[in-house]
Amino acid sequence: MKTIDLTPLYRNSVGFDRFASLLDNAFRAESAAGGYPPYNIESLEDNYYSITLAVAGFTQEELNINVERGVLSIRGEKGKVEGKNFLYQGIANRTFERKFNLADYIEVTGADLENGLLTINLLKIVPEAMKPRKVVINTAKKNSVEPKEEMIA
Repeated sequence: MKTIDLTPLYRNSVGFDRFASLLDNAFRAESAAGGYPPYNIESLEDNYYSITLAVAGFTQEELNINVERGVLSIRGEKGKVEGKNFLYQGIANRTFERKFNLADYIEVTGADLENGLLTINLLKIVPEAMKPRKVVINTAKKNSVEPKEEMIA
């Protein structure tokens, strides 16, 4: 088990309460998932992303995609193959679950299944209140307790 001491980070940062648990979960998930199914994470444009998983052999009905509390979870569940006598079975036919922690304001906009690849589309929607804004510097000599109307807007 890997442990990281994040105490120095907490001394000079504010609002990273979830950070330690995200790192811990990432270490645990990578060892548990075993690398199956393989996936890509791609940045398409500003604020547009996609996650592509190789899910060859799975149908749309056998895949389940959920988002709950900032965690995207993809689960594939294959039924038992009956009536076949395999001499060798090299194609993976197992249940899997992959989880991805989503940053704030990331929304899942859709998913496509084509040629054994499941592509999940993501969009980062930053609210107006979180976008950068210019702060006006006052040049008046007197100190005023009340904000000027142009500063409020």
